[in-house]
Amino acid sequence: MGRLVHLAVAIVVALSLPDGWEVPTLRELHAGHIEEAAPYLIPDPKAATAGNRTVSPYDLLLRWNGDVLWAPATASTNPVTKFGDETRSVFGPMPDGVCTGPNSRPIGLEVDGNTIGLEPNASKAGAPLEFSHRDVEGRLVKWTTTIERCDKPSLAGDVTFCAMNSRVGRVARGHVQWLFLCRKSSESLEIEADSYWTKTDPRFSRYSAIGFNDVTGEIAFLDGRKDRSVFDWRGRFPPPGGASYGDFVARRAAEDLYDGGAKVDCVLCHDNKKPTIIDPHMQQARVGFFEGRHDPRAVFSMSNFLPGRIARQDLPFRVIGSGYAAVHAGTLLDARSILIDGHPCSGCHSLTSLESGRRFAADATGKTPVIPNATAMQSAALFAQKVALGLVQNHRTEWASASGAGRISPWMTPEHGGNLWKGVRALNDEEWLRLSLCAWGLGGSECRYRPLFTQCPPPGGGGDTFVPTDLSADVLSHLATKSGAQKVLRLSWKYLNGYGYVPARDDVRFNVAFATTDIPLDRGPPAQQEYPMIDEAKEMGFVAAAGGVGRSGLATLLKDVSFAGHKKWTDPVPSNKARLYWVDIPAACGKRYLFRILPKRFCFDNSGVRFSEAEYLLHKDIDCSR
Repeated sequence: MGRLVHLAVAIVVALSLPDGWEVPTLRELHAGHIEEAAPYLIPDPKAATAGNRTVSPYDLLLRWNGDVLWAPATASTNPVTKFGDETRSVFGPMPDGVCTGPNSRPIGLEVDGNTIGLEPNASKAGAPLEFSHRDVEGRLVKWTTTIERCDKPSLAGDVTFCAMNSRVGRVARGHVQWLFLCRKSSESLEIEADSYWTKTDPRFSRYSAIGFNDVTGEIAFLDGRKDRSVFDWRGRFPPPGGASYGDFVARRAAEDLYDGGAKVDCVLCHDNKKPTIIDPHMQQARVGFFEGRHDPRAVFSMSNFLPGRIARQDLPFRVIGSGYAAVHAGTLLDARSILIDGHPCSGCHSLTSLESGRRFAADATGKTPVIPNATAMQSAALFAQKVALGLVQNHRTEWASASGAGRISPWMTPEHGGNLWKGVRALNDEEWLRLSLCAWGLGGSECRYRPLFTQCPPPGGGGDTFVPTDLSADVLSHLATKSGAQKVLRLSWKYLNGYGYVPARDDVRFNVAFATTDIPLDRGPPAQQEYPMIDEAKEMGFVAAAGGVGRSGLATLLKDVSFAGHKKWTDPVPSNKARLYWVDIPAACGKRYLFRILPKRFCFDNSGVRFSEAEYLLHKDIDCSR
């Protein structure tokens, strides 16, 4: 008898549905252990063919809304192209890589306080290439045939310690800046009097790019192919993924240009919550000159070409790139920021348990890493770090040392940082031991450890203050005849994806879950439990029926809704105004439609997708008697 009642209710409901719409699954019909029947499909006369096809309601939802149901960065599985689509979704269009022109600088080389060039020595027969040493006035001091040491050897490792004439380019677009590094290096890691090292030779061996948003702390790393030893900076380097989804020529070219395996763990060095590290080798005027910007030798520097940014522990910092995050998941998970209570270095900036706390801090303060009672594994890691620092020290001039005329190393002093002329003392052994223990992850509560990499924020949370507004549900009677449905219900809202102030940001979509019931006799507002549950809107148990439309629990779900007109695999037109979103739902008279709208952010890191923690609920009664 119970089954007969259940069937009778289903028949009554079916008679009120538009053509092609299935019997809705009513929550109250699923109490107990009643077996659910297959959807009841009503033939659509317009779709009938020799095969007597029927139109699923999911097909109808997809037909009306399918153009805007798509997830960003899903057009390609190639790791280079996918990375490009992910970064473009977060940072907006990436410019072509360029290391020449007005927005670029050469990275110089200094020896004994003089700048070094490589040029023909006309005073010798045949004018061989030799290294010229010139003072701040440009006067020739001497010629040499070799360069064995320099004032500011590179700390990067696996690159020439005393390289010269590498170049760096910078493009800033609002709060997003891109750095392009065209680095010259050699297999021996030494420099020779070869034309390769001249300022006019466009060849270089290491190409990389760093994107950074100074509001959100989001950062992305890109390297040229590791099986390619020669690049040419006269050309432009197309971004991975091209300028858009439709830029097929550039997308193919980029796949052959970049390393898709994320072989280099870039965050080990670029870890101090800034796109560039405090490293005198980069020739910034504020670091590595005894009198800072006022030092006469600062004329050799890039001045303030790269912006300064204090490394604060409370700043957000997150790596973009699902491929990179997967390969280097251990580093990203274990890395910690450090701010030691009462320590003289903590007054200016935080440090980390990666290279800024281990190698760079040791070099900056002129100290040797130390771990008391180290284990075998710790001793091995400590030995490797000492070897790396020893190689750097072996390439540093005596002039640059604390006892030399230059006095630029150590290049950081307690309390005064890079203002070397203010420094009156070096870091003492007790202060260094505290810093070293914290940097190696062996300190206590005084280190004030925090995860270095912060979580991807959900829409409307975690620093993202932008939320959907103007939610409405309206019956569009003028579309009903055209669609063949009794009514068309349009659910709409407005939203600006303004996190980080990137006008073309495209990493947020919406899930729309809805349920249907009869309009209650008292027409009272629905109770909270009548709306689709949060897990249903989060796609838990989602079964796709057609494209991004399907069933999630007892609700119908439309996944990954983008704004009106934003068709699949197209790039958004930049906008600083809220965009209009809508989905159209076939509706039947006498029914109540209950919606849960859930914003979601595609994080492109190890956290996958983050859903909004806010609730956006809306209902609409289709009363055709009024």
